[in-house]
Amino acid sequence: MSRLGKKPVAILDGVKVSVANGSLNVEGPAGKLDYMLRPEVDVQVDEETKSALVTRKGDDRISKAMHGLTRALLANMIVGCKEGYEKNLELQGVGYVCNLKGTTLSLRVGLANELKKEVPEGLDVTCPDQTHIKVRGCDKQKVGQFAAEVRALRKPEPYKGKGIRYVGEYVKIKPGKAAQK
Repeated sequence: MSRLGKKPVAILDGVKVSVANGSLNVEGPAGKLDYMLRPEVDVQVDEETKSALVTRKGDDRISKAMHGLTRALLANMIVGCKEGYEKNLELQGVGYVCNLKGTTLSLRVGLANELKKEVPEGLDVTCPDQTHIKVRGCDKQKVGQFAAEVRALRKPEPYKGKGIRYVGEYVKIKPGKAAQK
């Protein structure tokens, strides 16, 4: 039995969870999310105790894997619909600038051309200043994926530390070739 999977998920105040036709629907003040359940697992919602319990139908390997995964996804959906998720990025380097034009994020990060990244639907991306990007949304996976794609456009390099990094991320700086003597 999955240790994580057998724990009930607490449903937060203001969040509504429903299961219909193999689809899990979560609604809250921050947004609405849907997830198609795998046939190996089932979700029961208890309105009295304000919790949801994920059970599996078999004891084969895939059922065990989907048991814990579905429980974790449900917990993330509930938190996301209640509070939302946020990732903060910062640009480090001389002349590195970001700005938002409609739904397109434009980045000037030391390359010959300006990089453009389209913001996916369901995400709220803001640039509080020219060197910071805030990505917000109710879907944890979408927020993390978009932040990772933006960071991958210009990863921090190890000699001067220039590039796009998460706020608070530590980049180990290597000594240059002058230190080898």
